[in-house]
Amino acid sequence: MKSLQQVGIVILAAGASTRMGTPKQLLNFQGRSFLRHTIEIALASVCKPVIVVLGANASQIRNEISELPVVIVENHNWRQGMGGSIQAGIKTLEHNSNIDGAILLLCDQPFISVDIINQLVEAFYTTGKPIIASEYKHTLGVPALFSRQIFPELMNLNTASGAKQVIQKYNKLVHTVSFELGAIDIDTPEEYEQLNI
Repeated sequence: MKSLQQVGIVILAAGASTRMGTPKQLLNFQGRSFLRHTIEIALASVCKPVIVVLGANASQIRNEISELPVVIVENHNWRQGMGGSIQAGIKTLEHNSNIDGAILLLCDQPFISVDIINQLVEAFYTTGKPIIASEYKHTLGVPALFSRQIFPELMNLNTASGAKQVIQKYNKLVHTVSFELGAIDIDTPEEYEQLNI
């Protein structure tokens, strides 16, 4: 693997959690908030820097993570959708000429692990493919790693679209890493309750 400082992470945490009814970024999971859990895993991986994109409830969430060694970016247009948050994170990373690529992470996939993140990076450098996506439930999605050559596509995403659109568009250039537990994300109180049983 090349120098470990060449893949950044963008954690997308700008959503309003409307279906949850409370900011899910701050829900407790294994003794800490979902967002802190995700950040700690990102920081323990081979990736740096770690960018966190906030939007809805930004000041409240910022207080929860302000002492962590991450770059916090605010997407003031978070209501328009995930594409804007992806753009905000990638824009922050692309100024760094040492960056070869970026991993997009959500804060509501509780079973994300250091191992999965590092597998994405390893596959990126060993396969030479510009997109490394997670595979679960017969679909491809995030966490996913996009090489720098794909950054313009991410920057031009429709604000309402997510990264899946780019993965589908370039499906012949995608290498996959199996992450079956990636299918579990937490959007509703019922899903959160199931998680804690």
